Amino acid sequence: MDNEIATSAGNKQTVRSAETGTDILRGLAQLAPSTSLSGLAKHIDMPAAKIHRYLQALMASGFAEQDPQTSHYRLGREALYVGLAALNSVDVYRSGGVALTQLRDMVEETCFLAVWGSEGATVIKVEPAPRSVTVVTQIGSVLPVFRSSTGLVFGAHLPDLEIQYWLDKDASQRPKSQALRRKDIEAQLAQIRTQRMCSVQGLFMPGINAVSAPVFNAFGGITGVLTVVGSVSNFTAELDGPKARCLDLVARKLSADMGFRDTEQKEEPTLPKAAKPGRKRTAS
Repeated sequence: MDNEIATSAGNKQTVRSAETGTDILRGLAQLAPSTSLSGLAKHIDMPAAKIHRYLQALMASGFAEQDPQTSHYRLGREALYVGLAALNSVDVYRSGGVALTQLRDMVEETCFLAVWGSEGATVIKVEPAPRSVTVVTQIGSVLPVFRSSTGLVFGAHLPDLEIQYWLDKDASQRPKSQALRRKDIEAQLAQIRTQRMCSVQGLFMPGINAVSAPVFNAFGGITGVLTVVGSVSNFTAELDGPKARCLDLVARKLSADMGFRDTEQKEEPTLPKAAKPGRKRTAS
C-alpha cells in the first residue's frame, strides 16, 4: 500500500515537472528570439530561481540555449527539430476537412476549401448545404483570381509581379472593354487584407453570393481559403453578418491549428456550438 502511494505521488510530481518544462518552452517561444531570466519569469508568472533550475536541464538536453554575450535565453536546436517535425505533420487538406464540416453545420450553406495551384485558386474539398437545392461547387474547379471571392483573397497575398501576370491573363480572356484596372484591383486587395475577408454578390455567377477568408500557416503565408456560398435568396454575404462571423472564427481557428500565431488576437479562437442542422438531402 505504501509503495502504491509513493508511486502515485512520484507520477504526479513527474507530470507537474513536465508541465513546468513545457510552460518554460512556450514562454521562450512567445518571447523569441530571446529573453532575460527576469523577463521570462514575469511572462509566465513563475519564480526566477525555479525557472533557472529547469533551464539548466533544458540547456543540457539541447532544448534551450544561453547567449554568452547577453546571458539571455532562447530555444535550442532540439526545440527546432521538434517544431519542424510538428509542422511537417500539419496538412491543410486533412485539418481543413474537419473545419469545413464544422463551418457548414454552423452556417447551413455550401462551404468549400481551396488551395493555390498552378492555374490559380483550386477547390479541394466541398461540404454541400443541408437543403434540397444547393450551390454545386466541384472539387478541382479553378476559380478566377480577380472575379471570385476565393481568388481575390489569394490575390490579396500575391507578390506584385504575380498580380500583373494574373491581370494580363484575365485581360487576354476577355474583351478590352472588360479589362480590369490595376489601380482598382490594388485598392480592393488592400481592403481585403485589412478586413481579412472578401464578400461578393453575383460576381462569379449571377444570383450567387460568397464570402471568403484566408487560412495562414506557421510562417504567416496563405495556405488556403475557406468560402461560404449561397443563393441571393438565402445568403446576403454581409461581412458583419452572423455567417461571415462564423467563417472568420473557423478560418482563424484553422490558421491557429496550422501553427499561425495571430499577433492581433489576444485569445485562442473558439467556435460556438453549431445550430442543429436540418435533415440533409441530396444536393442537386
